[in-house]
Amino acid sequence: MPYADLFWTCVLSILIGVILSSAFSAILVYVQELLPTQVGLISGLFFGLAFGIAGIAAAVLGKIADIRDIEFIYRVCAYPLLGIAAVFLPNVKVRKFSDR
Repeated sequence: MPYADLFWTCVLSILIGVILSSAFSAILVYVQELLPTQVGLISGLFFGLAFGIAGIAAAVLGKIADIRDIEFIYRVCAYPLLGIAAVFLPNVKVRKFSDR
């Protein structure tokens, strides 16, 4: 996205927003399956931490954008380091009753 013009930046922003918002509920359900007796606790922590961290990150990125420029922020956010970290997610297989 740092190398797209204004039109494609808008299109990509909408597309990325839809993908992230659709993944949010799936991630929440996945976490609730890990602790099925603590659904309320998990939901509260997940929403609180997600929106809290996003608010803090927006403030930090805004401050950095004031110091540097917005193109620098685009390049920092486009760095794929966090996507590569998905390799460390757990491999959860569904166990059938006959596999015991």
